[in-house]
Amino acid sequence: MSKDILDIVAFTVEVGRAVAHKAARDFLATHGDRDACGFAWVTVYEKGSTKLGRALLKNGFRKEYGGGLTMWNPSGLGVQSINVKEEGAEAFAKFLTEHLGVKAYAHSRMD
Repeated sequence: MSKDILDIVAFTVEVGRAVAHKAARDFLATHGDRDACGFAWVTVYEKGSTKLGRALLKNGFRKEYGGGLTMWNPSGLGVQSINVKEEGAEAFAKFLTEHLGVKAYAHSRMD
């Protein structure tokens, strides 16, 4: 695999997680850690055997049972509020779509 692809994906994921963290932190500052408890994650429907898929796997993504590659709680905030985690996941998905040219989807579920 090309070092360039690894570097681009590593940088994009790192910056994307910072964007997700800021979005979730800003939402938390405004609304607090309340509402329903839950989880949020981002899925990229890319095979793990492609160059991009292997680069994503090396940068924190995992294979998803239903297909694609996933990263749970990309904001990294240790809160319970599903809304805070969704805000971070949506920001991360949008960032990946814009900067890697793949369609990334934010998902969530209540606990």
